[in-house]
Amino acid sequence: MKRPGVQEALRAIESGEATALVVAKLDRLSRSMIDFTRIMAEAQKQGWALVALDCAVDTTTPAGEAMAHMLATFAQFERRLISHRTREALAIKKAEGVQLGRPRSMPEELRERIRRMHAAGESLAAIVRTLTTERVATAQGGVRWYPSTVRAVLQSETR
Repeated sequence: MKRPGVQEALRAIESGEATALVVAKLDRLSRSMIDFTRIMAEAQKQGWALVALDCAVDTTTPAGEAMAHMLATFAQFERRLISHRTREALAIKKAEGVQLGRPRSMPEELRERIRRMHAAGESLAAIVRTLTTERVATAQGGVRWYPSTVRAVLQSETR
């Protein structure tokens, strides 16, 4: 689990600063059954409570533990349904020829400059350094360039 807030809370419990993990909504703790089960196992093993305020679940009781598992199962189910529906909808739009993603807002002159720099043998890192040093605005209005942005320009077709 790579969630800094959860990691910080778990460290507080490990260090003895806290004796319970209280979350406003159980599905905000984790929508992954694997992560949730790991946290529940740690709570049981170490003797601390996991309390979800949205559904009055207190995992220190057998009924609360069972309810927490059911709710976590449905949270994961919901996440997977959303993902599945989104993939299906995007596939339909793509098949209809709809351009997905953010519209291009980078001037064609800048795209051409990047292509020329690359054709002249400059690496992605060198192009990034030049554009960032010159404070050339990115398509989103920032001035910090990344190799992935330059690569995307080079891989995109001219429109």
